[in-house]
Amino acid sequence: MKVLRGSACLGLIAALFSGAGCAQESVEAFPSKPVTVVIPYAAGGPNDFEMRLYATKLNAALGQPFLLEFKPGAGGAIGNAYVAKAKPDGYTLLLQAGGFTILPAFSKRLPYDSVKDLAPVSLMSKRASVLVANPSFAPRNFSDYVAFAKSNPGKVNFGTTGIGSTAHLAGAWIDSATGTKTTFVHYKGLGPLLLELVGGQLDVAPSGLLSALPLIKSGKLRPIALMEDRRSKLLPDLPTVQEQGVPGFNSVLWIGISAPSATPPAIINKLSDELAKVAKMPDVIATLEAEGSSLVGSTPAQFRQLIVTEIGRWQKIVQEAGIKVDE
Repeated sequence: MKVLRGSACLGLIAALFSGAGCAQESVEAFPSKPVTVVIPYAAGGPNDFEMRLYATKLNAALGQPFLLEFKPGAGGAIGNAYVAKAKPDGYTLLLQAGGFTILPAFSKRLPYDSVKDLAPVSLMSKRASVLVANPSFAPRNFSDYVAFAKSNPGKVNFGTTGIGSTAHLAGAWIDSATGTKTTFVHYKGLGPLLLELVGGQLDVAPSGLLSALPLIKSGKLRPIALMEDRRSKLLPDLPTVQEQGVPGFNSVLWIGISAPSATPPAIINKLSDELAKVAKMPDVIATLEAEGSSLVGSTPAQFRQLIVTEIGRWQKIVQEAGIKVDE
């Protein structure tokens, strides 16, 4: 027994000097305590629902609870900054949504660097959004919409969920790509927006597909186009904006996980692999597809590419449209 203890001590000393042994041990043991997933938005909604589902599966697979901590404020910047400055050991993670890549377009003084200070782990899922219209609005499809908007500059009331929101920038992208000019009407949330769209105070607006679907099926709203780059199983006959004349258009809602930038790559890869496994589970797929999501489970590199691409795209659109948060 004494020899074994001595060998173990020598091995530990060697590991401390080499670094590799300790890193390997920590990765194999990870996680050895609860993991906190910071959500930089208020509780409730599809992001919260999906992360709770993932947390249950990760707990079962890794033997430690994944706890949700909500840190809303400043469009997500408060929670983002908290994780960017957290200890890079894999025990503090960030749930990101599409709005993360919009923030840099409006502020050069964020308390973190969106690319350098956070390490992407995995893109978990995407959710389709749809451009919907009040049934009294004359255009019947996206091509008709563009023609009408060109003939009536400034007369189309385009609803958004706030200045600088994904819905707002998607509308600005459509205007830029088609040469149209719409009047943006901003709301504090999707609920009041859809209420006024159904009531006829608005002409068109983007919406998460799942939220709009009951209104579409009841005839209270008319779908104009899918806003991502592929059709949805929930509305398979509805063409995308791309298919109807805007190459490259892909305004999609998504969520993913990142960690502080100095988190060891081995831990990043372990988390990414586990998230990808959850994204392939039949019960998870069935549950989230019913919620309008399509599962992804990307690699860290793939998720990083999405983030970098979207940051550049939104910055370009915001600059071209002259959008300011305080307008």
